[in-house]
Amino acid sequence: MTQTIDDYRCKLINKVLFAGSQKEVRRFIDAAMKGLEEHKVNGHIVARFVDKVISDLEQFNPLDYDAQQWANIKMARILFNKIKHSIQSATHH
Repeated sequence: MTQTIDDYRCKLINKVLFAGSQKEVRRFIDAAMKGLEEHKVNGHIVARFVDKVISDLEQFNPLDYDAQQWANIKMARILFNKIKHSIQSATHH
């Protein structure tokens, strides 16, 4: 990967913000996670990526976004929390 994981995270968050639907949000997140997997990114790095995305998403203020963007942010938070839980269950057999 020529771009850093931080760049990757910022691009993903922008895609989430400007997605036209929650289905699109899910598609972007699935593609991002699949991309990390295909590049054989270390599990600890993936877990940290997920934590940072959740942290970034939690800092958004609903007053700064329109209804669609806020729905996208909430959807992304739900999906990333699910991903985080599945990573945690996978590492704590």
